[in-house]
Amino acid sequence: MEFSREELIKSVSQQMPAMRWQHTQGVMETAVKLAERYGADPVKAERAAILHDVAKYWPVKQMEAVIRENDLSKDLLFYDKPLWHAEVGAFVAKRDYGVEDPEILDAIKYHTSGRIGMTLMDKVVCLADYIEPGRDFPGVNNIRELANHSLEAGLVAGFDSTITLLVSRRQIIYPLTVFARNDLIKQLEANS
Repeated sequence: MEFSREELIKSVSQQMPAMRWQHTQGVMETAVKLAERYGADPVKAERAAILHDVAKYWPVKQMEAVIRENDLSKDLLFYDKPLWHAEVGAFVAKRDYGVEDPEILDAIKYHTSGRIGMTLMDKVVCLADYIEPGRDFPGVNNIRELANHSLEAGLVAGFDSTITLLVSRRQIIYPLTVFARNDLIKQLEANS
């Protein structure tokens, strides 16, 4: 059985530090605004936003076990652990919170990496995670400005920011993020 909004908020907020819950609330608010602006379902966007970081503070070994035991993307295990919570979170949303809607589950699953062919809901939740009011990193105001005009342009700038940071730290870049970025650029070019 799917949880009500209030039940979700109560349960999810207890699984993370207060600062992360504050972030989640910012993502909820921003996802609803973006959904309303760009024609996505604001109720679904908020639901995905509530759950997007549900597994973020799980122990790494617990996330790894969920990935291995439930036929999730095992290639994730070769990349940075901060990526893991997104796919684990989608699994948990379905298993523990009764979420069946593939649009919501995919938005949770791809909110850190993006993917080729991102849906409107994927774009809304991913971009909301980048630009919620509590975010403060170099270039975030530019991403916010771009988001006022185009989900795709905002996401490209967001992915560029992530990729630049990873390159500067000599960290491995998850290929799906590069593919998502390239796909969004093709979408922008096709629409210009």
